[in-house]
Amino acid sequence: MAVVVDEQIEGIYQQVRAKNPGEEEFHQAVKEVLESLGPVLAKYPEFAHQKIIERICEPERQIIFRVPWQDDKGHFRINRGFRVEFNSAIGPYKGGLRFHPSVYLGIIKFLGFEQLFKNALTGLPIGGGKGGADFDPKGKSDNEIMRFCQSFMTELYRHLGEYTDVPAGDTGVGGRELGYLCGQYKRITNRYESGVLTGKGTGWGGSLVLTEATGYGAVYFVREMLKVRNDSLEGKTCVVSGSGNVAIYTIEKLQQLGAIVVACSDSNGVIVHDRGIDLALVKRLKEVERRRIADYATTHEDARYIAGGNIWDVPCHVAMPSATQNELTGRDARTLVANGCFAVAEGANMPTTPEGVKVFLDAKIAYGPGKAANAGGVATSALEMQQNASRDSWTFEFTEKKLDEIMTRIHATTYQTAEEFGAPGNYVLGANVASFIRVAQAMVALGFI
Repeated sequence: MAVVVDEQIEGIYQQVRAKNPGEEEFHQAVKEVLESLGPVLAKYPEFAHQKIIERICEPERQIIFRVPWQDDKGHFRINRGFRVEFNSAIGPYKGGLRFHPSVYLGIIKFLGFEQLFKNALTGLPIGGGKGGADFDPKGKSDNEIMRFCQSFMTELYRHLGEYTDVPAGDTGVGGRELGYLCGQYKRITNRYESGVLTGKGTGWGGSLVLTEATGYGAVYFVREMLKVRNDSLEGKTCVVSGSGNVAIYTIEKLQQLGAIVVACSDSNGVIVHDRGIDLALVKRLKEVERRRIADYATTHEDARYIAGGNIWDVPCHVAMPSATQNELTGRDARTLVANGCFAVAEGANMPTTPEGVKVFLDAKIAYGPGKAANAGGVATSALEMQQNASRDSWTFEFTEKKLDEIMTRIHATTYQTAEEFGAPGNYVLGANVASFIRVAQAMVALGFI
């Protein structure tokens, strides 16, 4: 029976590859989930009969559109916009918008596919989607970004709604961009429908803690992974890749829980500070002055800057990849394990290559995949939707407590599911199986959708 199920799943994967040529990130995300589902089909044969896997792998809707806009010199520019509405079986589509030159359909589909399962793990009524454009906000004036966002929303608005599809921010889409997007949606629809976008400014419908949520949530997940191993973060040496929003607030919560963060990075290199990263300086460099992490060493002479360096070469107990997809390779994973790393939690989406994941699982370290460990951001976005729906505004302390509860529940769900399906301690299998079953059962209950 197991061989038959495995052959069936391999056949589905090959169909996905054939129907979606050239979308390597999407193929990788699908394969990672499908490899966990053999025991699920054995326990729930109705899922195979009703073609649930095939239906989940095919987005409900894929929207591609032209985004024309005018730069400050009066020249017309053309970009391509995307929104992939993957699955709405458990709630309206929910997922961020990414503005980056690397964006193409395969990236958006990979992110939307991951988002579906991540959202399911939160236990909240939100489906999965993702969107964005191959537009680079770097080097653009505020007026250019405003004109681009207005053009982007002029097409996208017709597909959105608080009960239909609720985007948020992602790479390249922060408070400034969301403000312009919300303004154009309001201008076109004549509705102050604050729940149609999340990540808004706290003065006009946004939620406290959302800025910190992904980083904080990933640390809460690590805390829980260590707790079941009768350990804690107190005194542990940590490295956090990146120095953007997720990395900054990962560092902040690690330090609050007594860990020592000795390294962070950006696309140019790595800063290593053995006595602990000066978070206030990193915030000033990255959030205020928009400078490179190399400038950290001009303030702290005892810190080392390694141009083009690899952060995973820095010895640590806990590693938290928080920058981008596929940043941590098999070679990096072997280095981390050899240097004594015993816990990894992903703050970014799919930052570890399949070879790296295998190294961590084989070494039986505590490894939290992104769809579980970095769910704090979307969970708090859903809390923002709750506040918007009730015309309410919660305190920072109350909202952070809710985030902590959600991340603790996600850990418990993934941990218990892994044990139930015969793979104790395997959070990859636990996250994939638990989230898949929740979506699949909803699809069965709703009928032929």
